[in-house]
Amino acid sequence: MSSHAAPSQQNAQLSGRTEAAPNALYGGRGERRVTVRDIAAAKERHEKWPMLTAYDALTARVFDEAGIPVLLVGDSAAMVVYGYDSTIPVTVDDLIPLTAAVVRGSKRAMVVADLPFGSYQTGVAEGLATATRFLKETGAHAVKLEGGRRVLPQAEAMVAAGIPVMGHLGLTPQSVNAFGGYRVQGRGQAGDELMADAKALEAAGAFAVVLECVPEDLAAKVTASLSIPTIGIGGGSATDAQVLVWQDMAGLSPRTAKFVKKYADLATILGDAARTYADEVVGGVFPAPEHAYH
Repeated sequence: MSSHAAPSQQNAQLSGRTEAAPNALYGGRGERRVTVRDIAAAKERHEKWPMLTAYDALTARVFDEAGIPVLLVGDSAAMVVYGYDSTIPVTVDDLIPLTAAVVRGSKRAMVVADLPFGSYQTGVAEGLATATRFLKETGAHAVKLEGGRRVLPQAEAMVAAGIPVMGHLGLTPQSVNAFGGYRVQGRGQAGDELMADAKALEAAGAFAVVLECVPEDLAAKVTASLSIPTIGIGGGSATDAQVLVWQDMAGLSPRTAKFVKKYADLATILGDAARTYADEVVGGVFPAPEHAYH
């Protein structure tokens, strides 16, 4: 390694990462927000990219500075923020302040707002009103909704109104009661139905579609058949992008699915920090003189 390399190049080489192209989605050096056009261009370049969830300004800033191009304020907040057992109880009013915080905490990432259960299923007017509220009140740049042809009128109305729409197929957690639990979707004839749903969402103007808990061969076929990117979560490696709930990825969640890889053990790190802090308070070590005002 040359000692005359730029600091950013040295850091990239030391970490084993290659220097990203200026227009790359992950690690790109743009001064503006990532847009749906950037997402489409990445598909044309066959460029894979990461997406993570975020629910507050501080973690949004960390992920944004790490180069994550898309942040999803997921209805998974129901479980990882509010402590529910599923995504179903969370409301629009619950997610609005979280989404606004993520927008304020980031500078480059596209922020996608998840439309929660019951906020768009009853019809076009309700769905359009909910999506509009997210964009107006939070500054989100796109919305995500679950389902294929059954929510096509809602998706078409949102796109016609200028609201970028991300679809979500396969295991759609808002329908977990209808599925009879968290199970792999799309096997056998159901795979043909999922393919038809994906193509319908593309025709409706969706700019991307999440494929959750589907067989990897089906995810590969859907990815190859669409001109818009697919985002996998439990769909194998052939999708254009991948998404994980950040608490799962960082080892904070006590239980995770098979498709999750833990890249840190944040639960242990935080627990150790809390115990060290507590021990120092009890032992009179903290606060020390340098932590006091004189």
